[in-house]
Order: sequence, then structure tokens, then C-alpha cells
Amino acid sequence: MDIEQARKTMKHNFIGPDELKKIAGRMNLPDFHSGKVKIPAIQFKVDLLKKVSEDYILILGLPRAKDGTKLTINNLRLFFGFDPAAKEPCFYNQDWYLKEKFANDVSLKFKWYLIKKTVAKNSRGRRPEDIEKSLPSDSSFPSAVLTVFTFFAYYFLSSGRILWQYDFIWCSDKDKNGDRIYTGRYSDPKKINKNGFNIHRYLSLRSGYGLAPQII
Repeated sequence: MDIEQARKTMKHNFIGPDELKKIAGRMNLPDFHSGKVKIPAIQFKVDLLKKVSEDYILILGLPRAKDGTKLTINNLRLFFGFDPAAKEPCFYNQDWYLKEKFANDVSLKFKWYLIKKTVAKNSRGRRPEDIEKSLPSDSSFPSAVLTVFTFFAYYFLSSGRILWQYDFIWCSDKDKNGDRIYTGRYSDPKKINKNGFNIHRYLSLRSGYGLAPQII
């Protein structure tokens, strides 16, 4: 499938080379153009894109920032900051993950990604291990860096629409202790916490956890 056909099919849910070029300065992206860089082929079939065009975003992933360094979560955090009073959109003010591999080393491949704009209803309130067991063969958890990259790109191209605004989404990454990462929920529905894109870890049960009961 060519880019124009995909853009026509996905409409406002398409983020390709021309769209990324428009927001390059707002996301610290390299200033490339489809005529000078060989854009990877879109691996998804047109029938699939027609089926998911309203609910998914088709986005071209970029591995490098403007200065040639890896476009990691940490690099994006440095660029956008974590103070909503200074500017938005931004990250939520937390630093536990700065030395974690998924945030400091991992970047996207130069390829196309297809990610859902909302949380699947049948996944709400379920443990990630249980969700993973029931995933269809053509689906997987997104990487944390994909959720970050898509969130900011979509925000700028849609004039401020916020993906996963009140929801957390499970990611494929795990921290050094094996705990799964989840991201999202830019706004706190209870208005207690400040705005910012969240990155957390889900503490998995291990043998070190247990009960020391009291007798009453």
C-alpha cells in the first residue's frame, strides 16, 4: 500500500512523513522529507486499515532525534519537561525510570505502527498477565516509547486532542525487576495530580511478598 492510499483511508488518524515534518520543530525531530529518505513500506493491508481507521492511529516511527541521538523516552522528557505551569503538553513529574533501559536506551524502529486510540473495553480492570493470554495472534502490548511518541505527535497534529486522557495502558516493557510498565492518564479525573504523561510500573507478586499475621 502506498502512503497516499493509507492517508486517504486513515484520514485524521494517519501520521506519516509529511505530518511529522510539520511538527518536527515541536518534537525535536529530524527535518527529513519523503523525497530524500526512503520511507519504509506500509506492511498493513488496505482491508485491515479500512476496518480500524476510526479506532487506530497509523504512525511512522522515528529512531533518532534532530541531533542524531536516540529518540528515547528520556530524550523526549528532556525536551518537553515535566511542569505544566511552564508548558504543555509535558510529562508527569516523576524520575524513577530515568536509568531504566526502556526509557534510556530504547527507541522506535523506522517502520509503521498501528496503535489503538482508546482502551479496549474487555481489558479494563484485568491483570496484564490475563490480558496477554487472551490476545489474538496479530496483537500485542505497545512499547512505552511508542505510546509516548504517538501521544505527543497526535496532540500537535490534532490541535490538542489528548490520547488516553484518563486511562492507563499496559506496555510491553518491564523494568529491571521484571515489573510491567504502564503509561498514559495525562489528566487526573479527581483533579488532585497535575497534568502530565505518566509512566509507572505494576508491581508483580513475587515470593518476597507475604503476610505476617497478627492474632486477634
